[in-house]
Amino acid sequence: QVHLVESGGGSVQSGESLRLSCTVSGSIFGVNIMSWYRQAPGKQREMVALITGGGQTNYLESVKGRFTISRDNAKDTAYLQMNALQPEDTAVYYCNIILNHGAKHEGQGTQVNVSS
Repeated sequence: QVHLVESGGGSVQSGESLRLSCTVSGSIFGVNIMSWYRQAPGKQREMVALITGGGQTNYLESVKGRFTISRDNAKDTAYLQMNALQPEDTAVYYCNIILNHGAKHEGQGTQVNVSS
């Protein structure tokens, strides 16, 4: 059984920062790709940031320069540092992982609210 526990969401003012964490536990046999998705009410789900096991990253264009994804492989934890938050970043953020053997898992989501 694989478990993903996300934390770090909350309500902030425009321009402030938050750091999301996603810790993976269970019979994972190695995590390949860790990523963060988000979904705002009435909008399509979108991938915010991705990091491979080798540390390669990819970002949604609108968050480049403001968000940074990182991971601690020893702790099976991914982080999303979000700076200069804007109201359009308001969404539920989901941690998503792809294990080395290909299985995919997702967390329960954490709410981020940014007010102007």
